[in-house]
Amino acid sequence: MKITFAKICWGLLLVLVLFLIRPVGFILYAYLKDKDAQTTVKTGLAQDASRLNETRVDTVVKVLPGIAAATRQISQLIKQAKAEGKKISIAGAQHSMGGHTIYPDGIILDMKTFHGMELDSSKRILKVGAGALWSEVIPYLDRYGKSVSVMQSNNSFSVGGSISVNCHGWQCDAPPISSTVVSFHLMNAEGEVLNCSRTENEALFSLVLGGYGLFGVILDVNLKVVDNKNYVVQHYEIRSEDYLREFQKLVKHQGNVGMAYGRINVNPDHFMEEAILSTYTVDSEQPEKLVNSTNYSFLRRAVFRGSANSAYGKNLRWKMEKMSGSLIDGKKFSRNRLQNEGVEVFQNTDPDYTDILHEYFIPGESVAMFIKALKGIIPNSKVDLLNVTLRNVRKDEDTYLPYANGEVFGFVMLFNQKKGAQAEKEMKELTGKLIDIAISLKGTYYLPYRLHASKEQLDQAYPAAKSFFLLKKKYDPDLLFRNQFYEVYGR
Repeated sequence: MKITFAKICWGLLLVLVLFLIRPVGFILYAYLKDKDAQTTVKTGLAQDASRLNETRVDTVVKVLPGIAAATRQISQLIKQAKAEGKKISIAGAQHSMGGHTIYPDGIILDMKTFHGMELDSSKRILKVGAGALWSEVIPYLDRYGKSVSVMQSNNSFSVGGSISVNCHGWQCDAPPISSTVVSFHLMNAEGEVLNCSRTENEALFSLVLGGYGLFGVILDVNLKVVDNKNYVVQHYEIRSEDYLREFQKLVKHQGNVGMAYGRINVNPDHFMEEAILSTYTVDSEQPEKLVNSTNYSFLRRAVFRGSANSAYGKNLRWKMEKMSGSLIDGKKFSRNRLQNEGVEVFQNTDPDYTDILHEYFIPGESVAMFIKALKGIIPNSKVDLLNVTLRNVRKDEDTYLPYANGEVFGFVMLFNQKKGAQAEKEMKELTGKLIDIAISLKGTYYLPYRLHASKEQLDQAYPAAKSFFLLKKKYDPDLLFRNQFYEVYGR
């Protein structure tokens, strides 16, 4: 039989179609089965990002816009709550996962409507209402050529919530957000407004930053901001065990890398043996103004959500992440564009499952040992690990409960968890093991997530925890400001 060039072409085309049909079909199926987010909560109930903390509350009070009106309103609410024997919890975007913004039968103070902003460009200081979301702050700063100095990797969080958990992000070689706080106004349990800074009410300044809303209501914050700059992106495929060495070479020793993070593979093929280190090098070209951009978010979401409970999906996603990295290497993005993406691109909308975050802060010299421990524990646990990212954090010099007692690397781990008592039990067991390993390596764990740590583990990771809760009683003797975090560890 004569083989013609046309037959060869058709044969190659058929092979290509067969090669593509499964991944394309898989992504299409993931896209079609994806559900719209259900954000409504039944009247009289409150919930947080875990979707595991539905709690009956007394009422939800939305703060009035404007400092004068808000101050009067919150002061009156404090008097009323004391008179009626009720407790107050403080909420922003409610992305914590342990009931940190909820107290049973309590009053929730919803700060999101208190979101005014004013920039002092000459001093590079932004005065911003505690309820403002980063998704509101970033476009505002972009108009003036400025950018948030330290924040999470997504824009869906409130400013007040961010400093209450002392967040960090992939702004490399930087301490947590507390380092960028100049001062803030706090309404205490007596209804008094106090200015807190490193030189005024400095004890409260340290307690409120990373204080989980237990010492009063943060009204507004003065934050240091930086210039919005262009960054050139570059991805490096490395061995996970070499992460620290490669980070030192590709980030630390370069001197002009403004943002960086790593991602470790979670697919069954070579589980946690590979990593992608993404660096963003400062470029001299002026950044473009921020515009709405989809960035193929529907495709990225389908690929990410399709990896839940699917070995094939995880393998496909890792291959696509490596391929997409090489496609955008050398391209330029403004700092504001990089920081201006919401959690909705990846968040779980399945009513039967939820996504749960863990984070462990490990000293650099122990990063490889922690990865080795994860490789041994995770596959033998009944959990679905979706993602692991690494970010370095410099020493925290400001907060009473620091998670970064020196330079550390934050392992941000996202799990897809089935709702129900058995899955919760399995997750709690895993968390206990991982916390023990982190502590054994002179590391810590992050407090805004599920309240699975024992009191003993809390005290080991945070030696100042006992005195932290004693000071809570000093500054709030009636225990007016309460949440589930305090109920588990503070009583």
